[in-house]
Amino acid sequence: MLNLVLFGPPGAGKGTQSSKLVDTFNLVHLSTGDIFRFNIKNETELGKLAKSYIDKGELVPDEVTINMLKSELNNHPNAKGFIFDGFPRTVPQAQALDSLLAEKQTHIALMLSLDVPEDELTRRLLERGKSSGRSDDNDEAIIRNRIRVYNEQTAVAANFYKKQNKYKRINGVGAIATIFDLLSAEIKKCLPTTA
Repeated sequence: MLNLVLFGPPGAGKGTQSSKLVDTFNLVHLSTGDIFRFNIKNETELGKLAKSYIDKGELVPDEVTINMLKSELNNHPNAKGFIFDGFPRTVPQAQALDSLLAEKQTHIALMLSLDVPEDELTRRLLERGKSSGRSDDNDEAIIRNRIRVYNEQTAVAANFYKKQNKYKRINGVGAIATIFDLLSAEIKKCLPTTA
């Protein structure tokens, strides 16, 4: 099973590249944001629990997030692998994900981190804001704060995978197809060779 973490700051192109990678490598895309929205909208037990924290402006505890991910993994018993997008964001989350995957006799093969300079991220998000309808994509101060929070709190999770020699930095600036080719080349190195 091929399991990947697609990593990078807001605006790095994770969503764009995920959809191409899913199709090419026959993987299931697991976005924690999408999973939260689905569970809350459908008022699942986990969704109600997550909403109780969100409504108070608190972070959803890792245990709740992991249980949602576990449920999603169980929904795809025949998957050839997964792309995790938006998770893990912290070292404890990375450790919890490792434990969850170990229960299924699998592991993270690679963390691919899209590297994009802050000014380019800001430009992309402001451009996306013109059509996305997301208020947090229309305000440069909010965008720069999101990037700062990523750098201070989330980027440190990469060290967990660096220590396991599973981290690859990918230049996230350039044509979508060029970046995709860089990602694909690294993923192909993880695939089992056929005799």
